[in-house]
Amino acid sequence: MSTPVLQQVDAFLSGFARRQAERIVELPGGFAVLDETFGHSRMNNQIYIDAPVAPEALPAVADEVLGHLPHRLITVLDDAIAEACAEELARAGYSRSAYLVMVHEGPVPPDGRAAERVDLDALRTPLTRLWRAALPDVEDEVVRHLVDRRAARRRGGIVHFLAARTPEGEIASWADFYLDPERGIAQIEDLCTAPDQLRKGYADVVLGTALRLAADGGCGTRFLTADAADWPRRWYERRGFSAVGRFSCFERD
Repeated sequence: MSTPVLQQVDAFLSGFARRQAERIVELPGGFAVLDETFGHSRMNNQIYIDAPVAPEALPAVADEVLGHLPHRLITVLDDAIAEACAEELARAGYSRSAYLVMVHEGPVPPDGRAAERVDLDALRTPLTRLWRAALPDVEDEVVRHLVDRRAARRRGGIVHFLAARTPEGEIASWADFYLDPERGIAQIEDLCTAPDQLRKGYADVVLGTALRLAADGGCGTRFLTADAADWPRRWYERRGFSAVGRFSCFERD
């Protein structure tokens, strides 16, 4: 059953996706976001389902709207709708991944070491290294799209890139930070740490800074999303985050 906080988060995710899109196609039960500038980015070229939909129609709709792309990605924000669609999409060859919506319910970290706001240029080198390590066989253009797609996120609203540096000035950890003071909600997204800087506290610096900025901006709802099957969810739980719901991504190559 959807709670008011989860409804607020789902509305934020839908609205942000719409605003950052280069082009939107309205669909029964949702919409597609498309961005030719970052055609290799699945995040920027996918379908969102945020209302009841006929499951049997989804595979054909995805083929029609995303047919010019080598992938299919459908994000279903409501868990009950995702359950209703799962069998039909599995028959059509889609795999399913579940993601938790985690809301910060602990105390805001006290003032301490702070991350800084940086521009995209400052993140290009560490982001490129991470993507190249994760996708060693893809073309350089694919990596470039995955790095530069962050530029489109600025269309979504108030967006900051936060980073913590080593004493030598190298960026060690970073994250996106989306802020909507009018609606009292903030999201922390893509918190990453360079592999050689793990377990040194840099991610805590970035996360703590984001939480303080959100609280200072009047955002009582502070959330992030985490892979339901991966270890970071436990790391977030130890820092005051609790799962309030989940959504699903259905994907097919």
